[in-house]
Amino acid sequence: MQIVTGVLSLFWKLYIGIVFTGFAILLYPFFLTPLSRPQWKKKSFKLFVFWSWMMRILCFYHVKRIEDHPLPEGPYVIVANHSSYLDIFFMHSILPGHPFLFLGKAELLKYPIISTYFKGLNIPVYRKDRSKAGRSFVKAREAVAEGWSIVIFPEGGIPDEDNPRMVPFKAGAFKLAKQLGLPIVPLTFTNNYHLFSDPTDLLGPAHPGISRLYIHPFISKEKVNEMFDKELSQHCFEVINDPILKEHPHLSA
Repeated sequence: MQIVTGVLSLFWKLYIGIVFTGFAILLYPFFLTPLSRPQWKKKSFKLFVFWSWMMRILCFYHVKRIEDHPLPEGPYVIVANHSSYLDIFFMHSILPGHPFLFLGKAELLKYPIISTYFKGLNIPVYRKDRSKAGRSFVKAREAVAEGWSIVIFPEGGIPDEDNPRMVPFKAGAFKLAKQLGLPIVPLTFTNNYHLFSDPTDLLGPAHPGISRLYIHPFISKEKVNEMFDKELSQHCFEVINDPILKEHPHLSA
């Protein structure tokens, strides 16, 4: 039975891959102008919102907001746990009201289709090169000055094992929020890991269903400024981790 479930999950991953790639190709001509003219870059955000909704509709994913607290006035820093690529696919349709960019690992640039979109419309972080990492921060500062919010997954990637157990946060998101004087919006996805597991885990779980989302109360820029980096990081970790532990009590052990 487990093998049958795994094979069905593999077919589901292939289907999602086809839908994603199809829209990437279909929408690329519409992204060409924003990609070639920086002053029109924000127009691309609505295309991403449309793409996100199409992924959810055609792949039969509904997002249920267990908590849905109001957002601050932008720009702000969005931090979330990262247990599945669905976290990325869903983000634009979950938060369509204010344009944002992803600040993410440069390793994504090795994937041809993703590279085209990510490098042109988001900010890659070269974690093994300090000079390039510094330039990423400068780009983030410039993006915020232009009115963009920033999305960061502080875990630095999808955990290699025991998903959805969170791993310690990296400091970048919290240093960025403090230095730029931005509020922080914490999000939690509690079951995306089971709706669409890592594609490299060929027979890992994947199926349509309901994604459970928590949009926590935002942390004001005044509160961000009052807290030390480690204190702020730990506070956000505990806020984001709390729903995961409640829904998956075995992870408390």
